Amino acid sequence: MVPAIHGNVKPGFEPIAKAFEDAFADQPQMGASLHILIEGETVADLWGGVADARDGRMWEKDTPTTIFSCTKGLVSILAARLVEEGRLDYAAPVARYWPEFAAAGKANVTVGEALAHKAGLSAPRADLSEDDIVDWDCVASILAEQEPLWELGAGYQYHAITFGWLAGEIIRRVTDKSVGSYFRELVTGPLGVDAWIGLPTELADRPAHIRVSQPLIDLWAEEAKRPAPNWPYKAMTLGSALPVDLVSETGGFNAQRIRAAEIPGAGGIASAEALATMWSAVVTPTRGVRLLSDDTIAAATQVQSQGQPIFGAEPPYSRWGYGFQLDSEARRYLGEGCFGHDGAGGQVGFADPRRQIGFGFVTNWMMGPEDRRATAIIEVLRQLL
Repeated sequence: MVPAIHGNVKPGFEPIAKAFEDAFADQPQMGASLHILIEGETVADLWGGVADARDGRMWEKDTPTTIFSCTKGLVSILAARLVEEGRLDYAAPVARYWPEFAAAGKANVTVGEALAHKAGLSAPRADLSEDDIVDWDCVASILAEQEPLWELGAGYQYHAITFGWLAGEIIRRVTDKSVGSYFRELVTGPLGVDAWIGLPTELADRPAHIRVSQPLIDLWAEEAKRPAPNWPYKAMTLGSALPVDLVSETGGFNAQRIRAAEIPGAGGIASAEALATMWSAVVTPTRGVRLLSDDTIAAATQVQSQGQPIFGAEPPYSRWGYGFQLDSEARRYLGEGCFGHDGAGGQVGFADPRRQIGFGFVTNWMMGPEDRRATAIIEVLRQLL
């Protein structure tokens, strides 16, 4: 049974409301929200379902949830802004800003390579614990000292969680601020939106409670059977630090201790309105804020990584610029030129520079490869445009 859908769409966008409603089919425990802006103006603002199936709390307009790897896109905005200001150079060695990173043969790894998943650090060689990953300096030091997992220059491998510490430490060295603090200063404060990298304790009860569908559980159970070293599997768990599905009923990113830590590879928390508003502000003035120039966007979204990754995978494959996930067969946006990042279990946020669109879809019901909820909505939007 489909729950009541709240909110509204502008005239002409009614098919978007139908596609959003269809996303709830056969998903009784699901909550979700959708927000779309065009030229800085809202054309769709929808929400519905259950925020916490344990106590029946319903999803509200401003319900935030963990957006997982969508956070990488937001961190990439921060890096691009520093490049625009001349404070960071994609072509410069990471060690220019973070000298300790030069250890173990990484002296020539550039900032751009680190952002494009080419740093050879997609998983830690050490087995990390939860105590480790809530300690920023601990993880940054481990990654700085680590020998790459493959010969540098040979290709890329998605840095599922470690991306956040790599990019975040570069940002911290340049700004002398934590990535969460700089995010608040540059983005969420000026825009006035509900998004955090490091959730304040007083807001611990606001995020939705996340649950995982059986197909996704089964997928990772099969992955766990592969012989060690299984680096893609360890890229998700980091050892014993996280459940491979990223959440359990009370652990992983359902735990306030993890949500409160700055884990910018996967730990951002946002409402759909916040996600869409931030991406809108990247490409067009929104609430009086424009985050990146057209020239910066053009440079930051040049293809840096594509095709089969180092440790293999089945196609289709994603494409990345300097941290930004680009339109591809694996993640369709609205066409060439669009960029953003999706996240585990169904989250999607992106911008379309040509049409000046900001898009945000978030949910607490994590699905696997069969998930077409956001993709179907994007397809309807493409048809309308």
